[in-house]
Amino acid sequence: GTGDIQLTLSQKVPVTGAVIVTTPQDIALLDARKGLKMFEKVGIPILGIVENMAVYCCPNCGHVEHIFGEGGAERMSTEYGVDLLGSLPLNLSIREQADSGRPTVVAEPDSPISTIYREVARKVAIKVADKTRDMSNKFPSIVVQNT
Repeated sequence: GTGDIQLTLSQKVPVTGAVIVTTPQDIALLDARKGLKMFEKVGIPILGIVENMAVYCCPNCGHVEHIFGEGGAERMSTEYGVDLLGSLPLNLSIREQADSGRPTVVAEPDSPISTIYREVARKVAIKVADKTRDMSNKFPSIVVQNT
């Protein structure tokens, strides 16, 4: 998002980087671009973009449908020179499992969806590990005195 909370946190808390999450719809991509630009303005590196609800696969027949559009996050990643970290499907089990307190990667660790989540997490971890930032100016000075 681009609200007061995100802006305040980005100015008060040391942030290694931001992951922009969007859906394929044009209106969502406008918000995602706005968020990306905000983080760039405050000097927070963009680690990448994740496209949520990218595709729907019918559980009965296997038909694949791009309900909310296609390729929006990929175009955005190209436009801004930012990596597309992954595309997550629109899937009922994701919601059901999250609502029950067992995320997909726990409930079905070997599922194709869990594989996507792990791959996105791996890419983010690599990006974070590559960032070496001096955060000393973000923390208050601590002085120890003999008492």
